[in-house]
Amino acid sequence: MSHLFNAAIIFGLYLFVSTTQATYNLYLNEYETMRLLGLSAEMYYVRDGHINKYALQFTVPVAANINDIVFTWQSLAGRTLPYRINIVTADPAVLPRPQLNISRIGEMPQEIETFSIEMKCSGIRSSEVEVTISIEITLNRATNNVTELVFTRKKICLQNEIVDESMDNATMFTTIPKPSNDIMTLIVGGFLAIIVVVLFISIAYCARKPAKRKPHVTQLARTSSFQRLQTAQAQSPSICPTTPRGKCTEPEELQRRIAEITVQRCRVRLSSLLQEGTFGRVYRGTYNETEDVIVKTVGQQANEIQVSLLLQEGMHLYGALHENILAILGVSIEDHTAPFLLYPADNNTVNLKIFLQQPVARTLTTIQIVRMSSELAGALCHLHAHGVVHKDIATRNCVIDDDLSVKLTDNSLSRDLFPQDYHCLGDRENRPIKWLSLEALSKKQFSEASDAWAFGVLIWEMCTLAKQPYIDIDAFEMENYLRDGYRLAQPLHCPDELFTIMAYCWAVSTFERPTSQQLQLCLLDFYNQLTHFV
Repeated sequence: MSHLFNAAIIFGLYLFVSTTQATYNLYLNEYETMRLLGLSAEMYYVRDGHINKYALQFTVPVAANINDIVFTWQSLAGRTLPYRINIVTADPAVLPRPQLNISRIGEMPQEIETFSIEMKCSGIRSSEVEVTISIEITLNRATNNVTELVFTRKKICLQNEIVDESMDNATMFTTIPKPSNDIMTLIVGGFLAIIVVVLFISIAYCARKPAKRKPHVTQLARTSSFQRLQTAQAQSPSICPTTPRGKCTEPEELQRRIAEITVQRCRVRLSSLLQEGTFGRVYRGTYNETEDVIVKTVGQQANEIQVSLLLQEGMHLYGALHENILAILGVSIEDHTAPFLLYPADNNTVNLKIFLQQPVARTLTTIQIVRMSSELAGALCHLHAHGVVHKDIATRNCVIDDDLSVKLTDNSLSRDLFPQDYHCLGDRENRPIKWLSLEALSKKQFSEASDAWAFGVLIWEMCTLAKQPYIDIDAFEMENYLRDGYRLAQPLHCPDELFTIMAYCWAVSTFERPTSQQLQLCLLDFYNQLTHFV
């Protein structure tokens, strides 16, 4: 029952909150739900006479490459039921009145049948047009018992765009029209449209080259040589321990990078212990008595593999220069059994997951959550622009300061400091099972698309104040649970627009998930919409 309940909340697939005496079914079949929303499930509006108000309130997006929507219905009353359908488009010039393939007044059949509504744009200009579909079902003529169902769709229309109906629904995220016209290109959840100029500016921002390294004086300097770390098959447990990534950094490259940012241990002062695990420690401290830093290290009980993991994972974001990335600043390996990794700690930086679980986080507003999400999306965009896949995106691997500015970090020590977030499925690897995409979970395939999946879970964490995702689902059941189409429930007070972004991150097909650039633009656009009315 908990499986059904969780899946139901996603898009109101099975959660029925009110009932009538209507004896009929009205729903989107599995093919149509996959075509429109990328979910392998049926989306019921009325099932066995029960009306799903939540599903009715959800505005379903209709991509530019989709010209029609299809409903499935059936009368269960032992007779046909009279109906009347009315369709209104908010902008008839851009989207002329949609056409039905059945009469607007008729009778609902007793057998399972489908009917479609054709939506063809005029092409005169780009716009996002709201379409309201009203269906009146007469249950009893004698008592004038009539139910009215109102559906809302948002159709994306593109100027002078030739629609290829054979295109896959994945083009909703991946296809960008040629930049010869001022058209809106980005579509997420069917409610966001960004003009080409904004898109190119954002892409340029995401892909910009990092600044040159400043001379090393009294403070730690950050390197600009940020790129994909060369990888090779593990050669020696002492140098390349088995990790969730399955590969490791070339020893020579890792040693070169460590040497470049090596600092003297005597210049580091530890002031207070922030976190402590079985072998890991996180301290607040100073470098050169002037620069506030966070120091990650291990205790004396840590073995050689754990020390190697600390160094390797700490160097994962080496050289990343972005305002929303907390990259390593320095490393001390004078004590080979307990190296120091130094990170900037301006403005009282603390772990985001720990912060969200404190009472003060309950005052966070939707606007703040959306802004923080957009900042982290920008950080992810920067990584992907340089060919780096994070592989462990979660609130535990982020930090936040007094100004509620967030930064993405590496995952060094996370398995030790947050053991409840990692599980071993008998393969001797502790992995963040409930943050992993299907392909990462089943095949250990990591990519920018798997990062997008985890990013959707991260937004969910921020909306729920860092609750455990899929808390009632056993880690060994997660693969089948996700494959059956179940996803995280929509958090309380989470706007539909924000949850739609999350839901698209959890599409089964990697091609249907948004890119990091699209996530950043959509979240920024939603943030601007929210602040426009404040």
